[in-house]
Amino acid sequence: MRDDHYTYRVSWSPEDHEYVATVIEFRSLSWLAPDPAAALLGLRDLVAQVVDELETSGEPVPEPLAERQFSGEFRLRIPPALHRALAIEAAEQGVSLNRLVSAKVAQ
Repeated sequence: MRDDHYTYRVSWSPEDHEYVATVIEFRSLSWLAPDPAAALLGLRDLVAQVVDELETSGEPVPEPLAERQFSGEFRLRIPPALHRALAIEAAEQGVSLNRLVSAKVAQ
């Protein structure tokens, strides 16, 4: 597994007056630096170290989101009144409820 397949994000931290890099798959890790590239590089190095330590100790290593397989299906619970309103809207538009909700989620 490659540590550069993880989901990294770099943003400005007003509290720290520096850029902060985070990685979704390792919520507890972050790296501060005065410029975005340094923040990302610092965090990627840290993640590589953590992955090596986990592999060495036989602990599970989080799978990168980019490498996970998704079915395209998930269950959603909504109030019955909203379900009815969406079904009516889908019928009015001549589309399936699934297509209507997919379009709304994609917005």
